[in-house]
Amino acid sequence: MRNNDKKTHKGRIILLSILGILVTLVIIYIIHMHYDTELHESYNVENMRKDGKNIGTSSVVYMTKDISPEGLKKIYEALNVNPTGKVAIKLSTGESGNPNHLSPTLIKDLVQSVNGTIIECNTAYSGSKRAETAMHLEVAKEHGFTEIADVDIMDKDGYISIPVTGGRHLDENWVGKNFKNYDFIIVLSHFKGHPMAGFGGALKNISIGIASSEGKTRIHTGGLLSTPPITLGSLITNQNVFTESMAEAAKSVSDYEGKGERIVYISVMNHLSVDCDCVSNPAEVDMHDIGIFASWDPVALDQACVDKVFEAEDGKSLQDRITGKNGLHILTHAESIGLGNRAYQLINLDTTE
Repeated sequence: MRNNDKKTHKGRIILLSILGILVTLVIIYIIHMHYDTELHESYNVENMRKDGKNIGTSSVVYMTKDISPEGLKKIYEALNVNPTGKVAIKLSTGESGNPNHLSPTLIKDLVQSVNGTIIECNTAYSGSKRAETAMHLEVAKEHGFTEIADVDIMDKDGYISIPVTGGRHLDENWVGKNFKNYDFIIVLSHFKGHPMAGFGGALKNISIGIASSEGKTRIHTGGLLSTPPITLGSLITNQNVFTESMAEAAKSVSDYEGKGERIVYISVMNHLSVDCDCVSNPAEVDMHDIGIFASWDPVALDQACVDKVFEAEDGKSLQDRITGKNGLHILTHAESIGLGNRAYQLINLDTTE
């Protein structure tokens, strides 16, 4: 064989070897990123009984269709909350340009009645105007939150680590350093879709929402990476790992707050888009407003809100977003690690005295 032929043959072998390695890596990546999609089932105790399903333990979720300051006050009072010490109001300030965040007018009376401080942490994704404290506070001002209460960007001076017990991916959760300064947490969530998690509600608000920017990156990558932005890490993280990590981080926050004794949850189902308030140019709202929901159990609360989405005749786009991102898995994992119950008893305050 001539030298040129030998070189050509050797070059082909090298090329085929490289192609073989690349194909193998692609196959491994596909297998690694695969996840089975969970189908929706109602966990409303009333519906479960009709279907003959085993109920087990359940939690109480309150609701009202009255999306107003009065309705918010009514549902808060139904929780029989008596916060002491320094009270924090955890909400999302929303990305600049997004009109769907909670209205300061809606929440003002409740926030001021408990002398609450609005708490947030900086973001961890590229292009956000809330990635740094000064700009984040400007967005909070732009959206009217600084007019109704003090706003504390909790990770402005770093983070603290709180333990995760029973986690599959995380053994610690990095939360904003100032989180330790509060004695009671009222979690006010705008329930909506989310381009990565499927939906955003109470669980996401206390996991991603309370984590520092580094902590957010750890949750998005199952503890693999901690340096923002999350872009690269999200490309190599299985969706179930992400949602399970959110559930584990949420449980660590609940455990930190006296195993749930110093934290309550209220979710507002209005301005329902498939996109999160963290998206500066969200998809149009294409679903009717539903109401306000509240519970001491964040798993039951998120499940109740999800069930309402799947009951809605105009909810298909949000239903597809939730199932497309296997968003229901966070509820499955959260229940399995003892954060709360998926089964819930729904008490409609509009029809009960």
